[in-house]
Amino acid sequence: MFEVVQIRLREGGKTSYFELGNTKPKIGDVVIVDADRGVDYGEAISGVESISQITGEEPLRKILRIATAGDLDQIKKNREKTKEAFVTCQKKIIEHGLKMKLIDAEYTFDRSKLLFYFTAEGRVDFRELVKDLARIFKARIELKQIGVRDEARLLGGFGPCGKCLCCATFLKDFEPVTIKMAKEQNLPLNPAKISGVCGRLMCCLGYEHKLYVELLKGLPKEGEKVSLEGCSGKVVSVNALKRSITVDCGEGKFVELGCKCPKGCEMHHNQRK
Repeated sequence: MFEVVQIRLREGGKTSYFELGNTKPKIGDVVIVDADRGVDYGEAISGVESISQITGEEPLRKILRIATAGDLDQIKKNREKTKEAFVTCQKKIIEHGLKMKLIDAEYTFDRSKLLFYFTAEGRVDFRELVKDLARIFKARIELKQIGVRDEARLLGGFGPCGKCLCCATFLKDFEPVTIKMAKEQNLPLNPAKISGVCGRLMCCLGYEHKLYVELLKGLPKEGEKVSLEGCSGKVVSVNALKRSITVDCGEGKFVELGCKCPKGCEMHHNQRK
């Protein structure tokens, strides 16, 4: 068993488990860690947890220390220098005539590496750009192409719900989201209603998906024909949360039938035609 804390690297970076070492940070503490790209910083977003290391995965890296006043000053200076680097890189992109949109830039904690994040419709040959930037900043340069969901995570913002974007706060990874999830939750299939600021389907569509799948078990599907006592017709709506269906019996007559069976309603199965 290992004592670990979840650390979100940098601002809006990846969330990973780090082994405690000789420190026990509290939620909200800024810490210096041994990350895969060298010494880095991040914020503790969980309390101490105990986990088993899984065979085949990368070994857990350690928290080196809780950030000192000097460390925080270094982070602040890095942010200022990053702003300058961002402007310089934008100018160089224009000079080289590259079709790419610069999203963000960041230094590693020790400033040995400078990373630039960008989006583009296709592949971009940025080799000459890297050479120019390396000459200017005297550091290792890395350009990383990202997708629109990663762009939203880096830039942050607010979702339609009025809260900070999930991807920029607590989401560790992007899970697949499909239009089927919206259909099963009876949501309007209007892209403006079910898309996030990134233009993709909202991540929150997947939060309750398993529950809806379970609640829909045994219920007829919309458009299916069923036979009830004194009424035969087509299912015009299915309410998963109420576990009920509404049947159009014709001549303006609609009947709502509920089902409280936890594992599917055999009655509905038997009544289908």
